[in-house]
Amino acid sequence: MDKVLFPFFFFFCRITMMLITLVFHLCLLVVVHGDPCLIISEINADNPKLDMTEFVELYHTSGQRASLDGYTLVFYNGNGNIAYKVLDLKGHSTDDRGFFLVGSMDMLPKPAIPLPPNTVQNGPDAIVLYHTSAARYSEKMNVTSIGLVDAVVYMTRRTGGAEFLAEILTPGEQAFVEDEAALEGDESIERCLLSEDQWGFQVSSPSPGQRNNCTPPAAPSSIPFITELKLGGGQVDGFVELTEAPAAGPLVLVVLDGKTDRVSVRVEVDPSRNGLNYVIIEKKYMKGDESGAVAVYSGRATDFPVGSPLSQLQPLDAFVFAGPGNKPSANLTEMLIPGRQPYQLSNNLREGGFYLSRCGVATWTRDPGIFWEAPQTPGLPNQCPWPKICPHSAVIPGGTDSPLHLPPWGNSDFLINELNTDTPGAAEDGEYIELWHPSGRRVSLQGIWILLFSAHNNKPYREISLSGHFTTAKGYFLLGSDRLVPAPSLRLPPNTIQNGPDAVALYRSPFGQPSATQRGIPTKGLLDAVVYRQRGSDREAQELSKALTPGQLPLLEDPDVLPGDETLSRCRGLYPYDLSAFSVAPPTPLRENSCPRPPPAPEGVVISEVASGYWTNHSQQRAFVELQGPPMTDLRGLVLSVFDQERGGTVVALPLKGYVNQDGFYMVGNVTGADQAFPEGSTVPARGAVVLCYDLFSVCRAGTALTNSSLRDVLVFSENQRLLSSLSTTRGRQVMPSLRLVQDGALSLSRCLCCEVRSLSAWTSSSPTPHSTNLCPSSAFSSQIDLCVRLPSEDQQGELEECSSLTRPLHGKKVAEVAGYLEQTCKCGLSALYLQGANFSCYSGWLRVRGNIQALSDRQKALIIQMSNMRPSETEACSFPTTGRYSGTASALGLQVGLIIMVLLLLGLGAALFTNLYRRRRPLDYYTMELSENAEGLSDL
Repeated sequence: MDKVLFPFFFFFCRITMMLITLVFHLCLLVVVHGDPCLIISEINADNPKLDMTEFVELYHTSGQRASLDGYTLVFYNGNGNIAYKVLDLKGHSTDDRGFFLVGSMDMLPKPAIPLPPNTVQNGPDAIVLYHTSAARYSEKMNVTSIGLVDAVVYMTRRTGGAEFLAEILTPGEQAFVEDEAALEGDESIERCLLSEDQWGFQVSSPSPGQRNNCTPPAAPSSIPFITELKLGGGQVDGFVELTEAPAAGPLVLVVLDGKTDRVSVRVEVDPSRNGLNYVIIEKKYMKGDESGAVAVYSGRATDFPVGSPLSQLQPLDAFVFAGPGNKPSANLTEMLIPGRQPYQLSNNLREGGFYLSRCGVATWTRDPGIFWEAPQTPGLPNQCPWPKICPHSAVIPGGTDSPLHLPPWGNSDFLINELNTDTPGAAEDGEYIELWHPSGRRVSLQGIWILLFSAHNNKPYREISLSGHFTTAKGYFLLGSDRLVPAPSLRLPPNTIQNGPDAVALYRSPFGQPSATQRGIPTKGLLDAVVYRQRGSDREAQELSKALTPGQLPLLEDPDVLPGDETLSRCRGLYPYDLSAFSVAPPTPLRENSCPRPPPAPEGVVISEVASGYWTNHSQQRAFVELQGPPMTDLRGLVLSVFDQERGGTVVALPLKGYVNQDGFYMVGNVTGADQAFPEGSTVPARGAVVLCYDLFSVCRAGTALTNSSLRDVLVFSENQRLLSSLSTTRGRQVMPSLRLVQDGALSLSRCLCCEVRSLSAWTSSSPTPHSTNLCPSSAFSSQIDLCVRLPSEDQQGELEECSSLTRPLHGKKVAEVAGYLEQTCKCGLSALYLQGANFSCYSGWLRVRGNIQALSDRQKALIIQMSNMRPSETEACSFPTTGRYSGTASALGLQVGLIIMVLLLLGLGAALFTNLYRRRRPLDYYTMELSENAEGLSDL
C-alpha cells in the first residue's frame, strides 16, 4: 500500500512546491498599471571614433512579441528642427522578450532594421515614436507632436541647443546630455523607472536587446537612504537597511504607529560603520496588516521617547506603508512624505512578511514609490524586477495638434502665481499656493520643491517635493487645504501655511531637499519667492527678505482691502522674486487672476524707434525699443509686448516702470543707458511686431485682438496676415526694414510724424538714433523723379478702379499704398513720408509719379534715381499727356466740363432756330395776342 501511494505522494508534493514557487515569483512582479505599451528604451547616438555601433532600442512592456503596425520612428535634427530620417515600422514586431532594435549594420546583436554607419546624429536632436497614419511623417518636415507616443530629446555638452525640440516633444523636461566623459569607452542613454509610473534616463554601458542597467544611485555621504525593508507579518521580525553616511552625524531610526502617530521604536544608528547598517525591529511592530512608518532623523534616541507624538522635525528619509484596509493618518503622510502616497501592501504572504527594495533610480528621498517587492539581499545590490508599466505622459491622439504654446515672456520656469495664507475664520481651511508655468500647458514638476519659511528662526517649517506631479493643461498647479474648492492636486492639513511674517520659496532641486545641502536660507536653485507679513511685522522678516527678495519690502495680504477673502495675486509681470508684480485680489484658484485695473493711461506716449539685432548689417548694434512722450510722464499701466513671426507668439510682455526722461525719451533694451532691460534671452525679432498696450498684463499680448482702448500704438514689420488683421489698421500692410539703405552699419525703423499712432505714413528705415531725434527724410537730399509703375489687378475693370482710387485726394492709407507699390521696385526704404511733394496720374492700371521726392542720405537718393531709370520702356508708356494716351485727373475733369457746355450751347442754338422757323410759317395774330414786355423781349431774341 505504501509503495502504491508513494509516487502519488511525491507527485503531489512536487506540484505543491511548484505552485508555492510560482505564487512567490508572481508576488515579486510589479503590478501592471493599465495596458502594456511600446517605449523608447535605449539610445546610443555617439560612439567612439567612427560611429559604427549606433542603435535605438524599443521595448514593449508586456515583455512579449508585439506587432509594430501603425508605429513610425522619426529622427529630428535640432539644427533647423526638421526630420532627417523616417522609419515606418509596419510589418515588424518585437522579439519574444519585447525588444526591437534599429541600428548600424555592423553591431551585435543584429538590428531588425539596419542603418548605414553614422546615421543617428549626435545632438542636439530627438528621436520620436508616433502611432498614427505613417503618411503624416516625411523627411524635411517640421517637428510635430501629433500622434506622439514617446520621445527622447538629447544633446552633448559641446552642442546644447535642444530647447525648442524639448518644448514641443517633452514639455517641462530638459534635454538629456549623452555625456561622453561619463564612462570609459562607449555609453548610451538608458530609460529607467524613477518612481511609481515615472520614467527617467541615465548614462550607462550599452545593453542592446537586454534589460537596462538601472541601479539605484549612491547616496551622498551626508544623507542616509533606506535601501531595504522587511515588514513582519506578526510572525517574524522586521528589519531596515540603511546606506552608510559617515558625514551625517548621529542618526536615529524611528518606527511610528499609523493609528496614533506615536513613536513605537527608536534605535540609534552608528553612521560611521562601514557598509550598510541593519536595524532589527521586533516582530510585533512594522506588521504588514497594519499601517505605520519608518523615519530616519538627525539626533539621538533621547530626542524621540517611546510614546511621544510625531516630531515636527523634517526626517532625512522616510517610508510610510498602509496595510489592507488600514490607512495611515493624513498628518503622518503629509509630515513624513509630503506630496506622496503611502505604499499599499497586498493581502498575500502576510505571515511571511513583505520584502521591499529601493529600485527606482530617483535621487530624492521620502518616496515609497521608489520601492518594489523583491527578494531580500542584505549587504548586496538589490535584485530589482524589470518594470512592466508605461510612462506617465500625455499621449496626444492622432489627428489633434498640441495646444498653442506661447513662448515665455520674461521667464521660462515655474512661478508662484497666487498665495492665500490667511483665510476668514479660525479653521484656516481655505489656504493655498498656486504655481504657474509660463508655457500655459501641462508640464512636469519633477525636481521642484516648495519650502515654507518661518521668520522667527529663518528656517523652513515644511519642505514639499512636487516630483511626480504635473500642472493642469493651462499650466496651473494647486496645493492647499483639503476642503479647498476646486480640490488641490496636493492636499495640506488645515492651518499649515502660517499667516506671517513668513515666506514661500520655490526651488528646482533634482538631488533632494534644498536645505540638506545648503546652510542658512538656501538660494541655490531658487526659482521664485514671496515674503509676506502682517501689520507691524515687516522688520521681523528682514533676513528672509535679504536672502529671497533682496531690496524689497514684504507684502501685506491686507484683509481690509476686499470684503471676504483675499489673496496675493501675480498681476504685473513674470519676473521671479519680484514682489511689485503682486496685488491684493479676490481668490481665483486654477483660474486667471482677477487683478485690479491699472491707473489712468498716460497720454501722448508713442513708439518712437525700433531696432533689431537681425538688421545690423554686420554691425554690433543691439535690439532696443525707444518710446517718446511728454517729459516725466508716469508709465505705469503700459505694457510693451513683442511678437515673433517665426515663433508664432509673444516673446516679450514687459510692464513698464518709471518715467519718460526730461528729453522725452524712454529706452527698453539691452543697450547702454536703457531705462528697462529686455528679459534674459529675449530680443526684437527680424519679423514681427512691437505693441504698446494699456491693460492688464495678462491681456497685453501681441498677436491677440486688442481693443482700441488697450492698443495705444503698434509697429508691424511682418507679413503674418493674422497679426496684421489683429493689430494693424492699414488693411494688411506693414513697414519693413530696408537693408539696402545702408551698406554697413545698423538699421532701425524710426517715427517721423510724432502723433499719428498706428499709421504707416509715420515710419521709415534709418540709422539708429537712441536717446536722440530720429533721422527723417530731408529736402537736402531731394531729387526729381518721373516713372511709371504697373499696378497689380485681376482684370481691366479692377485696374481702372484701383488706379482711380490711388489718385483721389492723397491722405493716409492711399499714400501708403502708392509708397508700397514703389517700394516693391525700389527696395530702398520708401514710405509715405517721401511722397508729400510728388504728383500722381493714372490710366488703365499704370501709375505715373512725378515731382520732388525727399531722402535720408545721398545713398538713398541714388537708389531712388536708379529706380526711376530702371524701366525705360515702361516710362515711354507714360506719355499720355502729350499723345492723348494718358490723362491726369484735372485734364479728364476739364474735358468733361467742356463737353457739357458744348451740349448746352447746341441745345440753345437748336431751340432758337426752331422758334424762328415756326414764326415764319405762322404769322402773328395781333387781335388775339396780349402785348407784354416779356413777349416782346422774347421775340427780339
